[in-house]
Amino acid sequence: WGSLMMFIDTDLSRSQRLVIFGSVRGRRGSELKVLSAVETKTAGYFNHVKEDIVNRDRYKDPTGTWGTDYMTFKDEGEISYALGKQGGTRRKLERSSGAIVQYVGMVVLLSGTKEERERGKEYMKWLFQQLEGPVYVDGWRDRTDCTVVDIPNDCIGYITGNRRATLGVMEEEWGTLMFFMSEMDDRGKGKGRGGNHTERLAIFGPERARRGSELKVMSGIETKSPGFFTRSLREKSSRRRGFDTDRLIFRDDEVSYALGKDGSTRKKLELASGAILQYVGFVAFIGGSRRERRRGREFVNWLLQQRRGSVTITDISKRDDVTEMHIPASCKGWVTGNRGSELRRIELATGTYIFMALDGRGEERLLVFGVNPGVPNRRDGGRVHAELLLKEMVHDKLMDDEKRRVAAAAARAPALARAREAGSG
Repeated sequence: WGSLMMFIDTDLSRSQRLVIFGSVRGRRGSELKVLSAVETKTAGYFNHVKEDIVNRDRYKDPTGTWGTDYMTFKDEGEISYALGKQGGTRRKLERSSGAIVQYVGMVVLLSGTKEERERGKEYMKWLFQQLEGPVYVDGWRDRTDCTVVDIPNDCIGYITGNRRATLGVMEEEWGTLMFFMSEMDDRGKGKGRGGNHTERLAIFGPERARRGSELKVMSGIETKSPGFFTRSLREKSSRRRGFDTDRLIFRDDEVSYALGKDGSTRKKLELASGAILQYVGFVAFIGGSRRERRRGREFVNWLLQQRRGSVTITDISKRDDVTEMHIPASCKGWVTGNRGSELRRIELATGTYIFMALDGRGEERLLVFGVNPGVPNRRDGGRVHAELLLKEMVHDKLMDDEKRRVAAAAARAPALARAREAGSG
């Protein structure tokens, strides 16, 4: 939660006071996490401090609407359902709504702005309504937190997965709430758009997260039902500065090359560019801000160029997403590895995109691309981390070459000495 916490009492014979420093959101997140743990060890403690907790920091945020709402679960079954496996359901409610969602004993507390709390309560209500039957959200077309995707009936099981496992993975990845939404007709049966052909899948959460989930779903559907989403689609390049989605059409077998083994190539380009990058059939969808989309498109195009030959990038002086490294000729093969295996290993460890490229003079150098610059002297990802690993490889290769040179010279020394003796005799 980005907070600082410490106990301030020296008398250990009495209850200790914990002080929490940080932003309103950070303090509240930490406080509720602590209270949840305390309630587990000392049942009933929360009832003594509930009013103070609920009223603390009310309206003390930039919107002037900050507050805390709470609801009480009926029994252990409800709280177990709302918590989910290893807390997964609680986390998705929290991430999708934007509110802090924490369970303290039998009470669920929701902290945030008024809008965040209202979303959190609605999402919790729909979560439990799913236990009773189909859920329909009135006015979903007018909501700013909702995306609806039409799913072919023969693909519903594929997208849902066994006991909802596939949807759960997508919710966990993107921080969204997803469920099939059916409008009840007179016979009491769910009715999706398109009669009996499709069902509506509702996705709730922030715009970026919804788009990521939507494209993941579309990719899966397109695999089972080719052309369902991509038929008649054309390339698209948006000029919008804010969030939008571009499209790039792959040709021939480019998509398999751009996907990589188990999707590894797509994932590295997505992570390094900061854009959402998803392949739906033969169409690459690139979502994000204008800079992110442009970077994602560049990365994909450079990747495809590498397949055909050398890549030339003449000027990087105005870019803030790249580190340039000049690798000694004797070390290039060692650094890249067999078919680029060493570079792929470093990309995976650091979240970067690395390749050799020619400059304007036709000279080759190594470029490390990534939106995360990294932290100096720390190995926690980013371009700095990648540069450190690459420098270590170059150093090891040069040291190994020097040892070989010294060993070779030492091996030749006796023969040279004998030759000199024979010459002097």
